[in-house]
Parts: sequence; structure tokens; C-alpha cells
Amino acid sequence: MSNTEDPKKKFRSATIYEGTIRATTRSFLHALGQDDEDIARPHVGVFHTGGEMSPCNMNLREQAQHAKTGIYAGGGTPHECPVVSVSDGLTMAHSGMRFSLISRELIADSVEASVRGHQWDGIFGIGACDKNLPGLMMGMVRCNVPSVFVHGGSALPGQTPGVDGRDLNVVDTYETIGKVLAGNATTDELEAMSRACLPTAGACAGQFTANTMGMVSEALGLAPIGSSMVPAVFSERAPLMRRAAKTLMKAVMGDSPLPRDIVTRKALENACAVVSATGGSTNAALHIPAIAHEAGIKFHLDDVAEVFARTPLIADLRPGGQYLARDVFYIGGAGVILRTLLEQGFLHGDALTFTGRTLAEEVADAAMPDGRVVRKAGDPITRDGGLAVLKGNLCPDGALLKVAGLKTLVHRGPARVFDSEEEAQTAVQNRLYQSGDVIVIRNEGPKGSPGMREMLGITALLYGQGMGDKVALLTDGRFSGATRGLCIGYAGPEAADGGPIAALRDGDMVSIDARPASLSISVELGAEEIALRLSARTAKPATHLGGLLEKYALTVRPSHQGAVTHSGNVVWLRDLS
Repeated sequence: MSNTEDPKKKFRSATIYEGTIRATTRSFLHALGQDDEDIARPHVGVFHTGGEMSPCNMNLREQAQHAKTGIYAGGGTPHECPVVSVSDGLTMAHSGMRFSLISRELIADSVEASVRGHQWDGIFGIGACDKNLPGLMMGMVRCNVPSVFVHGGSALPGQTPGVDGRDLNVVDTYETIGKVLAGNATTDELEAMSRACLPTAGACAGQFTANTMGMVSEALGLAPIGSSMVPAVFSERAPLMRRAAKTLMKAVMGDSPLPRDIVTRKALENACAVVSATGGSTNAALHIPAIAHEAGIKFHLDDVAEVFARTPLIADLRPGGQYLARDVFYIGGAGVILRTLLEQGFLHGDALTFTGRTLAEEVADAAMPDGRVVRKAGDPITRDGGLAVLKGNLCPDGALLKVAGLKTLVHRGPARVFDSEEEAQTAVQNRLYQSGDVIVIRNEGPKGSPGMREMLGITALLYGQGMGDKVALLTDGRFSGATRGLCIGYAGPEAADGGPIAALRDGDMVSIDARPASLSISVELGAEEIALRLSARTAKPATHLGGLLEKYALTVRPSHQGAVTHSGNVVWLRDLS
């Protein structure tokens, strides 16, 4: 159906082509290969992060072409709008990681600039690397036009060289680096592992940040049920994209709910529940509040913690468990998890989805748990979920820990304090720490870094050295979704904001208790001593950053609020049209 065939529907994109004064705009549209009928149709931006900056993004442009076909078949005119992406894999363990989280804001800002600048009538978003997914969803909610998101899919696992055929993913290579440094593996074995672990395009294969946020997109109601776990290279992705596009066009043509109708407090709680139920990435507790912020909803780390605490762990997924995204796809996809959580009362079934139907209606036909990859919510792996928020005199605003797969939930040891990731990296590589230590990495928060780097390189080294369950790690920076062990991140307030983590000294005794009844982290110092140390602290010398890092450091808000960079949802001029 075209706009000319439905005179009752007034599309916002008419702003760019109607009337005598828009003749030159029509020239640009004709130059894009559009005829009069194409121009009169609703115009939809197809936003993707495709490109050769990582295997996660490598085939997204190809998938976008199928989305464009579906949009045209559904009566719309598609406009391909590639946006920036920064690869977590290629920025790991060096200064480039400062730009990873920042890229989330760049993506959201790019969506806003294009949609509001060009007056697009709808958004189709496709992303497949850690910050792509939340960035695109943030942009959708901010613009509040009919939208659909589809995770571009995970890579297939590799297999170990030789005859045992064990599934591999990139984290196995990270941990093999630690084994080499510890003398427990050879460089030849490491080289073979690095060549075998990532054989296809797609996001990292475990329940790391990209796949976690893919499931979140379904739980929020912004994505088709069953879409997130389809591997990136499977041919099924082509019809999936076309179907999603046709459904989006029904929303554009009709009166289906807009993103801010969909992203409600109930939907946000559903998103947190699927993270906890799958032992997903701790980064989700940074991204879900940021998406809420775009909807004008105050939903911070304390709100996330409440849902984590009441939602059981039912999926046995790596890094804490055994299975990968491909395995979830083979048992029926994320809908399996959503259905069993709903049937046991852990989700709000009346939350709306982009189809105009409720979440309960969308998952009604999903498969039942297989009992191996996913268990029934009434028979969970653990009743207390896969993630926890800890508080105490070290982290008054909270800190995050993935408890899925942890052997030890209680730890007490002396602090080994480092003022940057580089200092800690050097010490860990050279084994300049002891069993029982609490390795502290500070000045890596959103403002202090700036950019809030993640520490997968260090945590993987610790496991490779056989020390992953013998030490604890605390940081005001981030962890990768692939991190495992007693690794506590996102500590707030961060050191740059005068948080207690800035008062720690080598040898201070730190106590961690991640048992459900406690969830605490504290240093054995009195409040007066902490305050005295903070007041005597020498200010970090000012650094002239320039460019993007400077702008980010001046605007970013604390991690427990989602590390967002603007004041929140406002009614913009075109929202009134």
C-alpha cells in the first residue's frame, strides 16, 4: 500500500517532499532511483552496523538487503543507513577499549540524527556486536517512531584441533594466552586455537553481551520472538528479516504501539529477568537502564537488582555453563526461556510487543524446555539467578557480579591495588600477585577512564594461569559478558567521583559475600578512616583529552544510572506531528 492509496494516513516523511518548496528534495529522491510512487510511500531507515570492523558486523549489510526487500514488499521505501561500530574484540586490552562503550552513544545519536533529520517514518535496526544492540534500541526509543530490532546472530563455534571435537569460542583463546604465560600451553597450541575458535561471521558464540542483549530485545518487545538465537550464517535469516520488515510496515501503516509504549517498567523487568535466567552479561545492567532513560523511565541498578534477586537461573550457557547460542536455537530459541519464565510467574505477560500483541500471546506457541540447555523455571539450576548486585562500604551505589557457575561465593583477602588496567595487566602477566588477593583496578569508570574499559583480557589470563577461582577482582570499570570468576565490576561511585574504591591501599582486607542472603562487599576500615583517606587523596593530574573522549567525560553519568550522556527523554518537535 502506498501513501497515495491510503489518504487517511499522513506520514511524517511527507515533510521532506510535499509542495513546491520541496522540489529540490524530490530531485534528491529521484536521484536515489525513486519514482513518484516510491516517494509517496512511507520512508523507513534500515540502520545496521555492517562492515569489516569485526566478524560480528561482517554480514549485516547482506541481512539488511533482505530487510529492505521486506519493507518494499510491505508498501514502504527503504533507506539503508549504516552507522559506526567499534569492535570489542579488536579493542581488548589496550587504550582503544575506551571507545567501545562510547560507541553505544554514537550509534544512538546517529539514529536520532538520521531519523529526525530525514523524517523517516520507521526504523529497522540490525546489530550484532556488544554496543550495537543497545545503541540501536536506545535510538529507536529516543525517536519513538514504529521500530523493529533484529540481532544479526551469533557465530558458530569452532572445534579444538585434533580429534576430541570440543566446541570452541574466542574466550578459549583468551584463556589459552594465560596458559602460555603460566607455562601450561605452547605458543603453537595457542596459534592453533586462535585460528579455530571463530570460524564464521557473527557475534561471539556464548551468552556474552551481544547474545544477552539479543534476548533482551525479545523480552522488551522490540524484536520478533525467536529471532535472536538464529546463527548469523544460517539461511533462515533471510526470510526472518523479510517477515520482520513486513510486520514493521503494518505498524507504520496502522496504529501499532510505538517504542515508548512498548518499553515500560514491566518490559524492563522482563528484560532483567531473561538476563538473570540465562546467566547473561553484567553489561546488561548498564544497557537496560540506558534504554529506560530514553523512555523517560528512572530504572537504575537498584531496580535491576530486585529482578535479578527473584529470577532463577534456568539456562546452562557459557561462560558459567556448558552451551552456546547455537544450542538455544536448536531447542527453539529465546522463546523457550521466555515461555517457561512466564508460566512460572517471572514475567509480565501483558507487556506489549512491536507486533501490537502481548508478550504472552507472542510466546504461547514457543517450545518447552529441553531439560538440558534450558530447564523449567520450577526446576532451576539455582533459584537466585545468574547475576547479583553487591553493596557495602566499598560500593554504596552497587557493583555487579556474575554468580552463574561460581564455585566460591565468599572471599576475604588483602587488596592488591592498581591505578589502571595497564598496571594490573603487567602484574598479572608476570604473576606479581598471590593466591587469596583481591586485585583492585580503579580509575577505569565512565568518567575516570574515560570510557569504562572492560577487563576480559585480565580475567581470562587469571583463568589461564589456573588462578581464576583463587583470587577476586574488583574494578570501577566493566567486564565482558565472557568474564567468569569472582570478578566484581561497575563499582560505584567510581574513583573519579571520590568513591571509596579510591581510598583502598595495598593490604587492606576486603570481604566479599555473594550468597543471596548477604550480597555484600566491604573493606575492613571505619567510615572515618575512609573519609580521611579520601580527603587526603591527591587529585589525578588533569589530562587534555580533546575530541570524543573529552566530550564524553564532560557529559557521562554514573554507571548505576546506565552511563548515559544526556538528560533523558524529551518531547521533540516532530513527536508532536
